[in-house]
Amino acid sequence: MNANLILEMFPIALMFAAPIVIAALGGLFSERSGVVNIALEGIMMVGAFAGATATVLLEPIMPGWAPWVGLLVGIAAGMLFSLLHAFASINLKADQVISGTALNILAGGLTVYLCQIIFNQQRTRAFSSGLRKMTVPLLERIPLIGPMFFQEIYPTFYVAMALVLLTYFVVFKTPFGLRLRSCGEHPQAAASMGINVYRIRYAGVVISGAFAGLAGATMVLTQDIQYTLSSVHGTGFIALASLVFGKWNPWGVLGAGFFFGFAQILAFYAKDITFLAALPQEIFYILPYVLTIVALVVFAGKTVGPKAAGEIYDQGKR
Repeated sequence: MNANLILEMFPIALMFAAPIVIAALGGLFSERSGVVNIALEGIMMVGAFAGATATVLLEPIMPGWAPWVGLLVGIAAGMLFSLLHAFASINLKADQVISGTALNILAGGLTVYLCQIIFNQQRTRAFSSGLRKMTVPLLERIPLIGPMFFQEIYPTFYVAMALVLLTYFVVFKTPFGLRLRSCGEHPQAAASMGINVYRIRYAGVVISGAFAGLAGATMVLTQDIQYTLSSVHGTGFIALASLVFGKWNPWGVLGAGFFFGFAQILAFYAKDITFLAALPQEIFYILPYVLTIVALVVFAGKTVGPKAAGEIYDQGKR
């Protein structure tokens, strides 16, 4: 594998990694608060649909800004959809895995139904242009680093990097982050200190929905020309694997996102890599999902997540 091929692969890998990292950070907020969010996939689908729909409808009015508004609409849609998971898991004390699975199923039918109503077909109309790549002046001239990170890169990669920094600061350096983590480790102890566990867990799930909605909108506006039922194609589950692989830490999530991002582009470049060229291309299409299973099998038993994640909060329990 030569250097030119690596430089060519890098921007595309970053494009694939960005929504994985963003969605996994959303899962981090939810699970740190004590609520397992299996619904990342479904929330991403809703965010992708909302982002694509807003972009299509706003293009005639504001062609340059429509994709950015689409991202904001995706965030809002993700937050609203995640409220269903929060209400079922926190207020109704439903099993969090079942609630998340139900939302994943609901998202597919709901988005196709809304597409049929709005566009008279089972997908959105194609938008003329999504988010555009950008080159950062001066920084692009840095040897090796410039072409990899600052030349012809989607701005959503920089958004993902900013969110990693923001997540680290909020979760580990602020009073809110301390309360969030305490509710995920021992909610009864947190409640004894006057912390409203229900409110903190609601905040964790809704923030998770905002990130996952943004990830879905990011995905459709950088990797596709319209929303279809297969636009997200399992990326929410890869994000969950990245969360486990990254040990519920923003920096670990970033590394895992890069790993799975590169795994997704091997199918496009396998023919140019000598020791991979002889293998059937179909192997590389399934590789990200196989690696997801392997990562969960290998690391799930060795990593310890928030102690109370997945447990129903009982005020009377001590």
